[in-house]
Amino acid sequence: MPRRWLEILFTVLMVALMAPCAEAKHHARRMTAANLNPNDFVSSVTNKFFPLVPGTTFHYEGQKEGVPGTNDTTVLRTTKTILGVKCTTVQDVAYEEGKLVEKTFDWYAQDKAGNVWYFGEDSTAYLPDGTTSKEGSWQAGVNGAQQGIIMEAAPKVGDKYQQENAPGVAQDMAQVMSLDKSLCVPYGCFDDLLLTRESTPLDKGDVEQKYYAPNVGFIYGQAIKGGDENTQLVSVTGN
Repeated sequence: MPRRWLEILFTVLMVALMAPCAEAKHHARRMTAANLNPNDFVSSVTNKFFPLVPGTTFHYEGQKEGVPGTNDTTVLRTTKTILGVKCTTVQDVAYEEGKLVEKTFDWYAQDKAGNVWYFGEDSTAYLPDGTTSKEGSWQAGVNGAQQGIIMEAAPKVGDKYQQENAPGVAQDMAQVMSLDKSLCVPYGCFDDLLLTRESTPLDKGDVEQKYYAPNVGFIYGQAIKGGDENTQLVSVTGN
């Protein structure tokens, strides 16, 4: 067979082999509320950078503009079905100087490829004047909101993805910056960390970096633009 035809055949074969990989890589970005199939999801969230084991509580400590605060994030045993998908419910309770300032219920589900999707949140802020606010709450399928990706199955440096997709309400974006960072927090020291850079078009002045440890999840976050804020993992209890 002439060399030119061998080259053509090789190119065709490579394209055919690479097509399924490209399809898998971009599948997550094409899934919308309209074409979502509940059968594409599994019953538990086991992504190594975002594992959610029911009964587990992550305790974080940090500060915001010099005010000390804590966060207790608990993976509940209850679920919520959104757009036909059974989502794991995570409760986050935030305190500043010992006073309750926010309580949020977040809903996540993992697809068969390993991507973890964010289906919304029910957030209540407790304001200094004694009133409450539901600002920032959203749910996929309601008022034009769609599920976003909170964690990719196989993050790669340079990847960008929409975490929250509720126009005008919550539109957080993330970009993978590194997969080989090392860091110590009160809970322990870790290598091979995933580092993301998060921002939102709703407030272009706010940018945050977050570190995720394999088989643990989120361990450290720091505002790098728009304020003085950080939080770090102190303990993990339960399962």
